[in-house]
Amino acid sequence: MINFKNLKVVVTVFGLVYSCSLFAQDNWKHTENDRKVAVDVDSISKGGYTLIWINKDKDFSAPLKERLVAAYFTNYPKLAKKYNKKTIKKVSFVIDPDYKGVAATAGGIVRYSPAWFAKNPGDIDVVTHEVMHIVQAYPDGAGPWWITEGIADFVRFDDGIDNAGANWKLPEYNEKQKYTDSYRITARFLYWINLHVKKDFVKKLDAAMRSKSYSDAFWKVETGKTIDELWADYSQNPKL
Repeated sequence: MINFKNLKVVVTVFGLVYSCSLFAQDNWKHTENDRKVAVDVDSISKGGYTLIWINKDKDFSAPLKERLVAAYFTNYPKLAKKYNKKTIKKVSFVIDPDYKGVAATAGGIVRYSPAWFAKNPGDIDVVTHEVMHIVQAYPDGAGPWWITEGIADFVRFDDGIDNAGANWKLPEYNEKQKYTDSYRITARFLYWINLHVKKDFVKKLDAAMRSKSYSDAFWKVETGKTIDELWADYSQNPKL
């Protein structure tokens, strides 16, 4: 197993990330095997950030590469500035035909499935969700995983470049939902809080997770209401 410090694993399946991955050392050596079989290796630097591009799929679209690279340089610096200025400055993207999910992030390396992009070429904001996991950099025991994934999808909704092009949107509220459902359901709840209860709530929640100061009391301290009280209010008037 690769010895990443503070490693967690993110696996995205059917468009949803099912765990989380954060942190990175110098990830160059961790992609060494990928480079040996790559058909396209590139290193692009801009504005103090670097993207290592490793493509193992000979049929991968060159225009799509340009869009994914552009998405990284558009959103990663923006998210770093907004949420975590100490995030790493070098990230690797690996286009991997052997990877059967959608995207997985670990140790500053985001692994993408070319099969997913072949069917969903407009889904460039997978980049936004995945690089937010790198920005999050939550330590072990920071808090519930549904918050981690809810924040990542909140960010995709809030800062996405072309969610419409992927037909990606937040779901309408229904009574079967729970705030712990994670991903887009939690993201919508967080967006509602940001909009109707407290501006920049998500930024504070993200910071609390990263500093490992999050607890169940966080919601009431920041908003005056418990999470269950907030969810009850949301369920009565979920309009965004």
